[in-house]
Amino acid sequence: MSDTQKTAVIFGLANKRSIAWAIAQKLHAAGWRLAITYQNERLEQEAKDLIADLPGAAGFMCDVSFDEQIAKLFEELNSRYGVLHGLVHSVAFAPAEELQGDFFNTTREGFRIAHDISVYSLIAVARAAAPMMTSGGGIVTLTYYGAEKVVPRYNVMGVAKAALEASVRYLANDFGPKAIRVNAISAGPIKTLAARGISGLGDMLKSHAERAPMKRNVDPGEVGATAAFLLSEAGSGITGETIYVDCGYNIMGF
Repeated sequence: MSDTQKTAVIFGLANKRSIAWAIAQKLHAAGWRLAITYQNERLEQEAKDLIADLPGAAGFMCDVSFDEQIAKLFEELNSRYGVLHGLVHSVAFAPAEELQGDFFNTTREGFRIAHDISVYSLIAVARAAAPMMTSGGGIVTLTYYGAEKVVPRYNVMGVAKAALEASVRYLANDFGPKAIRVNAISAGPIKTLAARGISGLGDMLKSHAERAPMKRNVDPGEVGATAAFLLSEAGSGITGETIYVDCGYNIMGF
């Protein structure tokens, strides 16, 4: 089957700054048919306006913190498309107050929310998608360097991203026999709606650009292009990996 006939579902469109949107644009350019989800009615109009720019793409509301909404979405996808070849998980959230101050002040509820929405949701949507991926395919999620090194004020999201990267490896092992590949892209800091909740984002961007070998911040389109590569036949031998798209920042000692 050629790339032009492939279908992917993308989770996490909020606005035109979303990494999900950058990925959707690259996949659309590569000939994919897209189902794109947004969280709720508040985000619906902006999401639908964006999706309208991609002929053949369809929008669906789905809050991944509710199993029944995930089940309903995949019923719709199954009746509409029958087969899926790709899934993009671009979803992360922690309460804003958890991304300030010291990590040891993380609340029990803040910890639960961060892991439920940022990590468990990948497991839930991957499990729902797998029966539709009858000819194999790829799953891509988004992570960040704060999963493995301390990034001040990233706090519980760093711990959640570490859990996300471990989940990628376990899912890759589970789904490998079905020819379904699961990978993470570790992107450098990007000014998205979600990132705006991190106090000190400006400092992160400045420090990243100064220290990265390429002396700049990553462009969302570069992350989108890497996702398109991982979901294409060119990425057919890659699974369980964390691919860095961060202008080389992660290789530096200081």
